[in-house]
Amino acid sequence: MPITLAVKGQEYQVQRITGKDEVRRYLENLGVVAGGLIMVVAESSAGLIVNAKGTRLALDLAMARRIMI
Repeated sequence: MPITLAVKGQEYQVQRITGKDEVRRYLENLGVVAGGLIMVVAESSAGLIVNAKGTRLALDLAMARRIMI
């Protein structure tokens, strides 16, 4: 399931990242990698704020839908 359906405050393991190679590399450079832990900190109609490897990231919904947990 995509991270957009995650429960806020619960930690999940990233199963895979979908999309083009450049999108996957971009997320990996931010610390979102398959097998890593990720947690939704806040959500709004525009996107999510997630915590990955101790870093908070703001992702729009299109980018967040690419992260499968």
